[in-house]
Amino acid sequence: MPVPSANTSGHGCEDASSATVPIDLAHLRRYTLGDHELEMEVLGLFIEQAPLTIQSMVQAHSDRDWHRAAHTLKGSARAVGAWRIAELAERAESMGGMSDRSACERLLGHLRAAAEEARSQISSLARTD
Repeated sequence: MPVPSANTSGHGCEDASSATVPIDLAHLRRYTLGDHELEMEVLGLFIEQAPLTIQSMVQAHSDRDWHRAAHTLKGSARAVGAWRIAELAERAESMGGMSDRSACERLLGHLRAAAEEARSQISSLARTD
């Protein structure tokens, strides 16, 4: 199943360019008022926490644990403009739990790939400082 690379949840925060990059910097800049140092700090925190939250999903012992981790990831991804991660996390949140383990594993694979794309973009931004 293909995964959209932009926000498809109807929040209207994306623009045409956000569909091609992991992090929608224009979205983030609206919240940081263009403060590049603050943007890099926020992105650094996001990319440190995203893998930990994904790992919480992997280690979830209950549907509630799975849902909580997915919800957390969705919120933090939306905050920084990581629309693909947010959409995948929303999909995980709405799965209704962990009963379909193979679907969970596929979704986790997509989340890991999206997080790696975001990490790569953030790393390249840090190198240009």
